[in-house]
Amino acid sequence: MSLSFPTIDEVHDMLDTIAEGIPQAIFKELNKGIVLLPQVKLHPESDPSQVLYILGEYTSNRTGRQIVLYYGSFRQSFPGRSRERLYKELKNTLYHEFVHHLEGLAGDYDLEVEDRISLERYKQRLRSAQESKGE
Repeated sequence: MSLSFPTIDEVHDMLDTIAEGIPQAIFKELNKGIVLLPQVKLHPESDPSQVLYILGEYTSNRTGRQIVLYYGSFRQSFPGRSRERLYKELKNTLYHEFVHHLEGLAGDYDLEVEDRISLERYKQRLRSAQESKGE
């Protein structure tokens, strides 16, 4: 039996529930809030053979700070998963973006370094896969 993926409104409700459990102090200076966009977002270095979706992003610029999550990317990344599993993935992603927010406020960018290391691992897996195919 295939599980139907929740609608964008249902995912928005899940995010609201997750956000309600986060202390208000964590939202400091997140003036543009948390946004759930409908689209799929691919990482600029994504390869068609092993697609790399962007689930969420923290943005900070002169107009403010916000967390953006991509419904379409979650839908592509976690098809057929239970609502409980999807909730966990949403929570992990939201918390990850909040770490970027808090580090940005503190002038610390350790998670950005970890993200770059993860991207390098992805690229190494691609190279290894291409080498094993003889490309």
